[in-house]
Order: sequence, then C-alpha cells, then structure tokens
Amino acid sequence: MNRATKTHMTSPMFFPGMGMAPFWKVTVFEQEHFQGKCQEFTSECCNIQDCGLDNIRSIRVESGAWVGFEHHDFQGQQFILERGEYPHWDAFSGSLSYHVERLMSLRPVYCASHQNSRMQIFERESFMGRSAELCDDYPSLKAMGWFVPEVGSMHVQGGAFVCYQFPGYRGQQYIMESERHSGDYQHWRTWGSHCQTPQIQSIRRIQH
Repeated sequence: MNRATKTHMTSPMFFPGMGMAPFWKVTVFEQEHFQGKCQEFTSECCNIQDCGLDNIRSIRVESGAWVGFEHHDFQGQQFILERGEYPHWDAFSGSLSYHVERLMSLRPVYCASHQNSRMQIFERESFMGRSAELCDDYPSLKAMGWFVPEVGSMHVQGGAFVCYQFPGYRGQQYIMESERHSGDYQHWRTWGSHCQTPQIQSIRRIQH
C-alpha cells in the first residue's frame, strides 16, 4: 500500500469557529479496501486522472457530503457519499442492475442541512401537474400518497436531497441541491437522468 497521501486544495471552504479545518474532506483510493495510491480532497475534482490516480474504488469521507460520478466532468451515474467508509463499489452504489466499480470525478454537496431541507416535486416537467411538498425522508413515495412512479420536475427550496429510482433508497441516484440551478430542476434531464421516463420512487435528505 502506498501510505503517502497527497492533499488537493484548489479552493477549500472554511467556516467560522472551525479554525483552519476544511468543512469538506475526503480521501480516495485507487483500489478496494483502501489500498493503492490515495489522495485527499477538500474541493471538487473534475477528472481524477489529472490528479495522479487511474480511478477511485474505495473512499473515506471524513467531513461534509460529496457526490461521486461515474465519468469525468461530473457525468454519468451519481453516487451520494456521506460521512463514513466505502471499501468497495457496492458500498456507495444503490443499484443492483447498474454495475459501476469506479468513480472518475467528485464534488462537495452544499447546503446539506436537515434543519432547512424542503423541496416540491411535480408530476410533469416545467413544474406542471400534481405536486407535493417534502421536508422529511420518504422510503416510498407511493406510501405517502404519490401513486405515480414519475417525477417530471422539482424545486428545492432549501438543503439537499438524494432521489432514488426505486423504493427503499435503491437504484440510480440523483442529487438535488438548492444551491445549484437556483434549486429549479425543470426537466428530468436537468438532474442527469438518462431514462425514458423520470422514475423516482424514494427520496431522502442529505446530511453532513
């Protein structure tokens, strides 16, 4: 194992009362179970190969919440990474049918606070059709009275959420933040969905 850890700090974020400790901090490894070359980040990385690693196959999130992407430049399948350890791909993947064994880019998730988490979902794109306001965790939208699997658009008023393709927080993941797109996601393609229909069946708040 290469024990030398590099630190990548292009534009770290600091908060009052925290001294010089970065609010977002993650260490990524080239191999599973925290083996191989590793590197520490406190800010976004659009291509892990530009930072001296071939890929990311295990992760330690020390502070903040992060989102990892299948491809460079924040493209492809998304994976929420909250504080903790992810020794292999299925520790961060909520999909049993979409097999991704590595991540190529990652960035912090901003405004991830339970205290101000609030969003509105709409049945159709451009904020049309039936709507519902959410401010909690929902392992099944159907159980809360949302009887259609589609969510066509969303407005995130505060905080950040992760939406899942299937009930029980399973399947493909989509991260929604009030600080991105002004909280407006007018079409399912805005949040990175490549499905023919915008199927979302469970939603939960992201926490640091």
